This record gives sequence, C-alpha cells and structure tokens, in this order.
Amino acid sequence: MRHREPIQFKADLLKGKEIIPVEATYDTKFSLMIQFLNGSKPSRKSDFTKLVFEKNGAQIEMGPCRFTTVSSKTGAHGRLIFYEDVYDFNSLFFENRLEKLQAEFQNVSLILAHKNKIKAKFKEYTANLTYDLTVYKNLFDKLDARMAGEPEEIQQHVQDAIIATEGRQFMIFLDKKLEEFEYLVANYNKKDHERHGFYFRKQLWSFILCSPFMARTNLKPRGYSGDSVMMNMIYANDYEGRSTFGKLMHKHPNEHPAAQAVRNRRDVIANILASYRAKDEKKNARHRKVLSVACGPAFELKNVLKTANDCATFHFTLLDQDTKALAEAKKLIAQLEKKYSAKIKVDYLNESVRTMLTTPALEKMWGKFDYIYSMGLFDYLTPPVAKAVLEKLYRILKVGGKMVIGNFHISNPSRFYMEYWLDWVLYYRSEQDLIDLLKSIPSAESDVFFEETGSQMFLRVKKAANR
Repeated sequence: MRHREPIQFKADLLKGKEIIPVEATYDTKFSLMIQFLNGSKPSRKSDFTKLVFEKNGAQIEMGPCRFTTVSSKTGAHGRLIFYEDVYDFNSLFFENRLEKLQAEFQNVSLILAHKNKIKAKFKEYTANLTYDLTVYKNLFDKLDARMAGEPEEIQQHVQDAIIATEGRQFMIFLDKKLEEFEYLVANYNKKDHERHGFYFRKQLWSFILCSPFMARTNLKPRGYSGDSVMMNMIYANDYEGRSTFGKLMHKHPNEHPAAQAVRNRRDVIANILASYRAKDEKKNARHRKVLSVACGPAFELKNVLKTANDCATFHFTLLDQDTKALAEAKKLIAQLEKKYSAKIKVDYLNESVRTMLTTPALEKMWGKFDYIYSMGLFDYLTPPVAKAVLEKLYRILKVGGKMVIGNFHISNPSRFYMEYWLDWVLYYRSEQDLIDLLKSIPSAESDVFFEETGSQMFLRVKKAANR
C-alpha cells in the first residue's frame, strides 16, 4: 500500500547518551528514510539504541535499528531498518496502530494448547480427512509429473480427461466427507464452531492453499470476505489452480449451493429491474434512480443492461467502501457503454455503513431513489446494525419506491463448508428475522422470496404513503 503524499516527521535517534535529531520519511512497510539534521554527518553504517518520536500526542519508542547509506532523490541520507523488533509502518501510519511483525508469536503457546479443547471425534475425523486428502493429492501430483514436458495443448487435453474422470470421483468423495462433517458439527454451539474451525483450518492449511478460491477467502487480502476477486471466481465457476488437485479444490466450493445462489442473485436483481422497467415504460418514465448498496464491482449490471435502450432506462448510484471494487465497477460501465454505444448515467459513492448510520439527513447527501437493492451486505450485519441500516435506506426511498435486500437463510446447506473450510462466516436469518428488521416501520409493505437453491432469501419492500 503506497501513500499519495510523503509521510514525514521529526524524531530522535539515540546511541548511548547521544541524542541525534533526524527527519524520518515513510519508505517501505518495514523501513524509514532518514535525513540527519543540524549538520550531523552519519557514517556509512551505524547502529542505534532506539528511535523516539511523537504521534497524535503520544511518545513512540522503537528499539534497536541500523542506518545504511543509500542513494535518494529526496535528500535523505539513507535508510533505517529495525533488526530486533520489526515494525509495520503501514499499520502505524494508515491504521493508527503500532504493530510488531513478531507479535503473533507471543501467543504461540496458547495456539498450541488450543488442540486440548478439541473434541476427540472431531480430531479423529480431521486426521482421517488429512490422510485421505494427502493420498489424493499425491496421486494427482504424480499424474501432473507424468504430463510434464508434453506440449501445452496435450497437457491441457490430458488434464481435462483426468478431471472429467478421476477428478469427478474426487469431488463425489468430498461431497460424502462434507455430509459426514455436517452431521459431526450439527449440534456445536457458536464457541464450539469457532474453536473447531480454527483447529480444522490449521490442520488442512496446506490443502486449502492449493485452491486459489479457498486461499483468498482465508487470507482476505482486502481485509474482508466476499471481495470482488472472490465474487469473480464464483461467477466464473471454473477450474483454477497450478495443479490438477488445486483446480479440483478450487472448483468444488464454487459448485456448492451457496456459490450457485450468488450466481442466481444476479438474475434475480436483473429480472426485478426488468419488471420495474416494463412498468416505467408504460408511464413513459426514464432514468429512474437506482441505488446499489455495497455494490462491489457491480457484475449484475451485465445481466441488467443488455441493450442500448436498457442503458438509457436507469440512473445508477453505486455505493461501496472498497475503492478497488468501485474502480472495477467503473471499468465494467465503460465496457458496457462501448459495447452498446450508449451512455450510462451512474454516480459512484465511496462510503461505508458507518457513514450511513452517522449522517442525520442522508437524503440531502445522496438524494432519494426509486429503487434500492443490496445483495450481500446484510449477511455481515448484526441485527441492531441491520435494522438501523434498513431504516436509513427506507428513508431515502421515494414514496412508491421499491427495495430488495438479500440475506442468506439459516438453512444454507453450504454453511459449515463456508465456516470451516473458507473461514467465511455470515449472519444468517430466518424469513421472520428478515421481516422483523422492519418492525419500526409499519407503513412498509413487505414479503420474502427465495432464489432457486433456497440458500438465499430476499426481502422485498415497497414504500407506501404514511398512513
């Protein structure tokens, strides 16, 4: 992560009793550039006891460090690195917290002791699964090794044949193991799920990392589940990975009901907006304002906008807290405009749920909308926050306007697969739970419907005039 403007601050380097004033500049995640002040002349390589400076009124001390001269266009004399405690300057300057790279090792004894609280049957299941997966991985890896050296076209042909035969048998094996797994953990409480999920992923980590999809859901490079790259993998529903085993491990979760529900909801939103468009055309109404909340890269617009006439129908506002997701949405809009030789009216809002909840008069900032939809946001909101967000969205809905809110149902058959393998935890709700979010709004007309797999439901709301 790079900053736009240089981050500079005054500091002191200490060497014994000597205090040397410097100007420090953010350089990399683990180093600073240093310019010595008051005519100090550093040697080519020097060690210091500590670096001391103030940030937000607090004094920060960083331990033993080493200065080395490097060429710099900024006038800095060289670079400062820390050789005992290694500090993460991204965390310090961009997240306002002092974090040492070795910090997680302080809890290693607790992590190692974690296994003592795991149920015996769960340990047995996990050990057996680990053995089974190792056998399968070795077999597929041997086949990959035998293919090596063949022309790329032949390798692809052979791999496709293996996937279509032994690969599908492996997928059936995984399905059976998941059925056993669901029976095993069905009566666990929330704490049990958290504890056993942590243990499970530690045991199967090497297999999880073989799958690009599972690796991303676990590592969360953007800091949250369900980022646009994960969504694109679900939409693609393809075999991805560096090996045959990796491709199978990637494909399997993307064939599960929850993944299919994510693909289905694009059509759900497209069909709903199409029905609205048909009614609007009868009224000669155009450029109806549509708000997509937590829009991500807005892939569903491929399903919504299929002609130049579609492009002229709506005025979209795409809202997301992830700037990368909004950048992808802009790219998609540009592609659709080029494809249909049409202009699409669209605004982009880089805002968060927090902004929504802390802004008193949201309609003054964002305006009011004819249609509002959110496909995945509510899966991550606690009941109080979900209720508050829904109330806020209802306020910026025009009278007669309609809103569709997605939420995974408590009966989601992929739930334990997602939680244990993917480290992807959602707030599940029943139909009544979803409807109850509108309790404080008696004028709202609402009902609940499901997409085809039954994994995800949608709250459909119409804003009636106040009674």
